[in-house]
Amino acid sequence: MTRRYRYVPVVAALAGLAASGLALAGDGKMSSGSDHEMQMMDSNHDGKISAAEHAAGAKKMFEMMDANKDGKVTAAEMDAAHSKMMGKSADHSAHEMSSAEKIAAVDADKDGVLTAAEHEAASKMMFSQMDADHDGSVTAAELKAGHEKMMSKNAQ
Repeated sequence: MTRRYRYVPVVAALAGLAASGLALAGDGKMSSGSDHEMQMMDSNHDGKISAAEHAAGAKKMFEMMDANKDGKVTAAEMDAAHSKMMGKSADHSAHEMSSAEKIAAVDADKDGVLTAAEHEAASKMMFSQMDADHDGSVTAAELKAGHEKMMSKNAQ
């Protein structure tokens, strides 16, 4: 798979992680990953996520994971964010990408950390790939299909 398409599963996984935490913080309840992401990012509640809404949600996600506020997210920070949001350790199944694998897939400068710019680029790519009908927005169905397609190591 080319590097361009490797962005998609990584950011989908990152988005699902962050959306879970933000949705939990908002109403204290948990639902599925794509449901969380839709709730968190659909700021005008029109049933779809625009590119602007997606970019804003991705930025919030990055800021939440960047625990020491240095503009970079390490695998340890990502694991800690996952643990905090999900209430359990960041265990990764044989089919799920580890935090280090997620970072490596979009780490343009190969320094082992995810910068805000790398995260933003990957997020834009993910939005483009999830917008199946290319209408400039992602519906709940497109989001769910994208998550099902991209959330595992097998999607790489």
